[in-house]
Amino acid sequence: MYEKPAQGVLAHILGYIAHFCNKYDLPPLTVLVVNEKTGLPGEGILFDDDLQSIREKVYAFNWYDVYPPSENELKEIYVEQCKDH
Repeated sequence: MYEKPAQGVLAHILGYIAHFCNKYDLPPLTVLVVNEKTGLPGEGILFDDDLQSIREKVYAFNWYDVYPPSENELKEIYVEQCKDH
């Protein structure tokens, strides 16, 4: 579907989402975004060996209980978490 110009476009956006999930101990939504050929999350997306188990946690989680963050909140969390690493 997408060729090389589209590769990596989502990396920065997914980083914000990953840090949000990490801060609030939420299942990592980022494991749902996968490479079309490998079926695996992209480089830098950390996950345990049991990817299917993690995906099931994401699917089973009640996301309606999570108030969506604002753009500013995502940015603040990203900056805060990047300082810690």
